[in-house]
Amino acid sequence: MEQLPLVLFTVGVGGSEPERWVGEACRANTLDLIERAASLPCIGPIIVAAPVEGWKELSNHPVEVMPDEPGVRFHFGRRLLEVVARYKLRRFLYMGGGTGALLTTADLSALAERALALERGVLTNNLYSTDLAAVAPASALETIDLPASDNDLAWRLAGRGLPVEALPPSPGTRLDLDTPTDLAIAALHPRCGPQLRRLAEGLPLDTDRVRRIVGELGSPQGEVLAYGRIASATWARIERLPCQTRVFSEERGMLASGRYERGEVRAWLGTFLELAGPERFFRSLEGKCTAAVLDTRVLFAHLGLRPAAADRFYSDLLRPSSIAEPAVRAFTEAAYRAPVPLLLGGQSLVSGGLLALAEMVEAGG
Repeated sequence: MEQLPLVLFTVGVGGSEPERWVGEACRANTLDLIERAASLPCIGPIIVAAPVEGWKELSNHPVEVMPDEPGVRFHFGRRLLEVVARYKLRRFLYMGGGTGALLTTADLSALAERALALERGVLTNNLYSTDLAAVAPASALETIDLPASDNDLAWRLAGRGLPVEALPPSPGTRLDLDTPTDLAIAALHPRCGPQLRRLAEGLPLDTDRVRRIVGELGSPQGEVLAYGRIASATWARIERLPCQTRVFSEERGMLASGRYERGEVRAWLGTFLELAGPERFFRSLEGKCTAAVLDTRVLFAHLGLRPAAADRFYSDLLRPSSIAEPAVRAFTEAAYRAPVPLLLGGQSLVSGGLLALAEMVEAGG
């Protein structure tokens, strides 16, 4: 039987407190993915490319380890090409360390079987924001300008004429552990992996806010506003819930297309935030919705802000006193005083996060 090589990338653990949480969560999720993949005869070898200092648990698993070179700035595309060259891969399935937290072993098996049937093309979770991708042939990487991050891997391969197929949107394919909010949602979902759940239960995450949003989504009296890079399939999914919805989608593909890097993000709701200021912006939610789920990265990009990961994560946690950037701190102070419960995060929140919240509603919260 032909096997599909699985390439797992994950991050180091360091920085601010919430950055450490996310880094540790990605490592825990990687171990859960390894355990699922190792039980499947269609997958092998399992290759982990990561900074491995202090990660003793990895030695207890059946994996090939390709440690990051100390002191070398990480570049996703070049690193992936190095893995392909070292192991002479003809095809592969790539997954980021925060990807697939809600994939079951059966889901992973089905994904691998589809990838093995791929003669030429890309099978990905999202053309606009890639977190996992099966690529055949692996040599296609040599035809593109290698991306610094995985977000636009599928986009760039598509630009070179490689056929791209997107997997059906689901919490398993779309939720990525990019922020503390994603971690809080995953921790409450019934399909969360055991190592990730154990880690999350030991962290001071505000899961009460997640439960409040689930309650509003599941109530006929609830009216939930969802904003950001929201796909039509996600929109359609939450419209089937008992609540009323206000959905506003804009700036999809802002990273993959290069608009973010070029400073070309133009958001309609960002214009309102700019004109009204943060206090009036959040006060305006009163009477319009009973809860809101906001992709704040679009708003920050419109304002020309590029906050560090620590500031983004502290904003998601509604901890303004820990934020260094004045504009992000003012935004978060106003969000903390908002008249309705909020979930703040990035693209994963309004993609896999919303899909996971919908499943939690149907599972009874």
